[in-house]
Amino acid sequence: MHDHAPATPTHKIMQWSFILVLAFFLTACQPAQTTSQLISVTITADGSQKSTEVTPGSTVSMALEQAGVNITNLDKVDPPAFTAITAPANIRVTRVQEVFEVKEDTIPFTRQTVRNESLPEGETLLIQPGQNGVQQITYRRLMEDGIEVSNTVFKTVVLTEAMPEIVMVGVQTPFMTIAIPGNLAYISNGNAWIMEGSTGDRRPLVTTGDLDGRIFSISPGGDWLLYSRKSDKDPAEEINTLWVISLTEKSPQPVPLRVSNVVHFADWMPGAAMTIVYSTVEPRASAPGWQANNDLYSISIGGNGGILGSSEIIPANIGGLYGWWGTQFFWSPDGSQLAYSRPDSIGLVDMEAAQFLPLVDVLPLQTRSDWAWVPSIGWTQDTSLIYTVTHTPMTGLASPETSPLFDVTAINVDTAQAITIAPQSGMFAYPNPSPYLPGEPAYIAYLQAIFPDQSETSRYHLILMDRDGSNRRTVFPPEGSQGLEPQNIIWSPDGQANNTGVWVAFIYQGNLWILDPQTGESKQITGDGSIGKIDWK
Repeated sequence: MHDHAPATPTHKIMQWSFILVLAFFLTACQPAQTTSQLISVTITADGSQKSTEVTPGSTVSMALEQAGVNITNLDKVDPPAFTAITAPANIRVTRVQEVFEVKEDTIPFTRQTVRNESLPEGETLLIQPGQNGVQQITYRRLMEDGIEVSNTVFKTVVLTEAMPEIVMVGVQTPFMTIAIPGNLAYISNGNAWIMEGSTGDRRPLVTTGDLDGRIFSISPGGDWLLYSRKSDKDPAEEINTLWVISLTEKSPQPVPLRVSNVVHFADWMPGAAMTIVYSTVEPRASAPGWQANNDLYSISIGGNGGILGSSEIIPANIGGLYGWWGTQFFWSPDGSQLAYSRPDSIGLVDMEAAQFLPLVDVLPLQTRSDWAWVPSIGWTQDTSLIYTVTHTPMTGLASPETSPLFDVTAINVDTAQAITIAPQSGMFAYPNPSPYLPGEPAYIAYLQAIFPDQSETSRYHLILMDRDGSNRRTVFPPEGSQGLEPQNIIWSPDGQANNTGVWVAFIYQGNLWILDPQTGESKQITGDGSIGKIDWK
């Protein structure tokens, strides 16, 4: 075994010196990095060329940045910006510019022809003059190095809708002319027409083409028509407006009442000189399109239709259960009483005390939708009874409000006693007593659902019966024919003065029909399928 003497400081210094010399020598032997390893790149952009050199593996994007060439998201680069450069390259940048241009363009109006039996054959009537619309078109132009390569429509906004020109053309009517009492007014294609004394004597009253049918009522004296027109504003701001027009003037002009948003009720007050009572709603963008105020106002007009005054009868209120839908109102024939109907009750209006006086409670219908069921009301001529429809519970249901059962019911106005007259009639029975005529029976007309347990969607038969529910018989339509759509059945005024008797009028498949209650004979009056609303005074 040999012992090694410890290294001296001098010996360590010599070892480290040797290592440093060796490291320097090895480094010096490496080939020096020269500029010959950089790659030459030529960039063409903005009408000029630039040259630069990049290290191998650099991307096109790095080369552009090194050369001070900025690009946007729209610019085109060839080769693509992510391409790695491994050999001398030519890079081309194409400048792409997006330009938007806005122009207004005309929307030409179309022409429509409506065939109508109300006009003599071959005669024409301009219902609505045509009006061009305006649209704003935004074009998207793409420019590559200042040259347009595409021009496309980016968006189109209609500023003004085009209004079609509507011309009514008279066609021959195949139906026999019938003498009728009073004035029978109707809406056809959004226009108001009237028959006076005969179904063959027809003339247009309002030809604006925008009657919405919510309000359509002849005054008790038969000399004025109250009606509503669709508003030209956004329905979320204004739904409709109220108007009147004379039925006696040769060339009457419609008169605006400066009243809007009337959905459920507006009618002449019987026995009062030119007084109209109405209820309003507040427009809403959400379904059903309004929030009912359940209020009442009156307005008096002069002989020329001008407004003489107005007043509030019932202030806005919640209107009971489902009051957002709205309350209906119904005048007694003599105008002495005003009945109301809402989803949870039927009663009378005390206009002096501004109160609702319930007669009977109504089982509300749970529709599970954005509408509420409100019973219709019909007064007898002597104002002693109200005929309506009541909602009846059904055994076995967890919720009575979902019952499909509805009955025609008579309510004694003095005692508030309610008696079922026609069970399981359907929710849209619309019972309506006939005018009282000496020597003739007093009829009750109502609609009977063909499928009573599905009366919301069912069609209906027209039924006539006596006031106590006896002598019930189906009078329309003929057996095997399609049923009627739900609607108010309209009685004619007393026609004994001209030996025309009393008639009941209704709409069937878009046409006007009248029926003699004594014989059950029905007659079709129009055939163009355009009737939307009727009234008879």
